[in-house]
Amino acid sequence: MKFDFFASSDTISYMKSFYEQVYDVVEKIPYGRVTTFGQIARMIGRPKMARFVGYASNNQKSWHLPWHRVVFKDGSLCGEPFFEQQYKALKSEGVKFTRDKRVKIEEFMWRPESQSAPEDIRDWPLKF
Repeated sequence: MKFDFFASSDTISYMKSFYEQVYDVVEKIPYGRVTTFGQIARMIGRPKMARFVGYASNNQKSWHLPWHRVVFKDGSLCGEPFFEQQYKALKSEGVKFTRDKRVKIEEFMWRPESQSAPEDIRDWPLKF
């Protein structure tokens, strides 16, 4: 097998395991924002694998990541025994909830395409 020393970042990300790709996204969720299992799946190019994103959260090696910022698509939090822990963590970050303790998803959803600065100077728009 021939190794391509000039592999693009797309090739490298494809070579990462599914879980590694998930962890890369979870690690970037900003303070005070949430995302969904489905959104993470779409971000890594696996739109039908939201359930497997949830499975990735069960890996003890990933528990240092901000999993409390990942919620269900309707804004509901994970079930017991972690519900209260997740609720308190998000509340401490300023995330607001509905009366039935669902995240106000439209207000606090992380939208990386519109809320983050470009990672590389070449991505900045040129203005003349």
